[in-house]
Formats: sequence, structure tokens, C-alpha cells
Amino acid sequence: MKAEQHSVQYGEHRIDFAIVRRERTTLEIAVEPDASVVVAAPLDASLVAIEEKVRKRAAWIRRQQRYFIQFLPRTPDRRYVAGETHLYLGRQYRLNVASHVQATVKLVRGFIVVQTPTPERTEVTRELVEGWYRQRAYSKFAERLEVNLLRFPAPEDFRPKGLIVRQLRQRWGSMSPASRLLLNRRLIEAPIDAIDYVIVHELCHIAVPHHGPEFFELLDRVLPDWPKRKHRLERVMA
Repeated sequence: MKAEQHSVQYGEHRIDFAIVRRERTTLEIAVEPDASVVVAAPLDASLVAIEEKVRKRAAWIRRQQRYFIQFLPRTPDRRYVAGETHLYLGRQYRLNVASHVQATVKLVRGFIVVQTPTPERTEVTRELVEGWYRQRAYSKFAERLEVNLLRFPAPEDFRPKGLIVRQLRQRWGSMSPASRLLLNRRLIEAPIDAIDYVIVHELCHIAVPHHGPEFFELLDRVLPDWPKRKHRLERVMA
């Protein structure tokens, strides 16, 4: 059943929330790691009753959102000039921009070396570096997907129907209802163990679409050290 999108006002803040109706007798509010709010409601619950419940829990919802927001990926301002540092697989690399007849990007001993006919044009350097990151992301994420599928007792039951890489503002990854895995391009900047955590987390959603106890039981079984990996992701990418 498709989620209903609604909102309530809480002081100067607007709380947006999605209502998912299920065969249940109680109403439950959850704040997801991307700071979104989901209300699991009985099929016959009225919108008025749901809004009243959200307003009563508004202070708690705002506290939960503030907690999660501190861990959301933040894209730093980049100028794409020589000497600037950029992350790749958890390591810092300095940008080296050099004049060359051909446009290329490659890793060379602690540097991301950009060769371009127009080294003075930072917008061109930006496009070259971002293109390189996207290419690396698709390749590395596909490689790690195969590795992490083997963590599951029946790997093919958890194989997504597609892999999409995009620049995302508010999450590291997601699994669509059609089992398509979406990963944040910036995740290629994180250490391998943190990338693996995000991939495994999203693969678990193929079996359990929510973040209830059943989800964390599965995640604990297939990746017991996930809290440590999650903490490293948040620390390195903050």
C-alpha cells in the first residue's frame, strides 16, 4: 500500500511524515536514519487521530531528527584547485592539476592527478574529478556487492535487481520496493568496511523493509560488527 504524505506544524517547525497503513491495532511513530518520519497506522485510523499523535510526540520526533541529522552526509565546498585534499576509500589525497593535451585523472602516490588542456578552468577540473569518482564508484560498489552477498545464507535471495549510483543529500543508500540498490556517490570516499556496512544494511531491506527488531536481528547475524563500521563511516565522513 502506498504511503500517504502529510505534515503538522510544531511551533516554527513543520514535521512531514508518511503514513503506512497495516493490519495492526496500535499506532507507531518511527524516525528513520535519514531523519524522515514514518507512522505505521491501523487501516481504519483517522487522519485527525494520527495528526494528534504526531503532535503529542513532536518534541521526541525533533530530538530524534536532530540526533540523526548530525550523521547525514555533508558535502564540503570544493574549489578543485591544486593542493586541495579529497577522500578516496577513506584516505586523503591531494589534488595535482597539470597541463596536458589529453584529459585524464589517475591516482599517483598520494595524489589525484588531473591532466587537462585547461588547468586554469576549475569547472573543467571539477567535471573530470567527479567523472572519475563516478566511474570508480560503479566499479568498486559492484565489486563489494558481490563480496557482501556471500555473507547471506542464500545470496541470490538478496541480490538487488539493479545498482544505481547518484549524488544524494540525505542518505548513504536505499533499497527501492522493486529491489534496486541506490548508493550515494560520496560513499566511494569512505573506507571499504564502511562501504560494506551500507551495502549490507540495504541488502537486509530486501527481506525486511523497515527498521524494526526483525531488521536488526538479521543485520546482527550477517554483519555482527556493524555498529563499529557505522561509527567509522560517521567519523570519517562527517
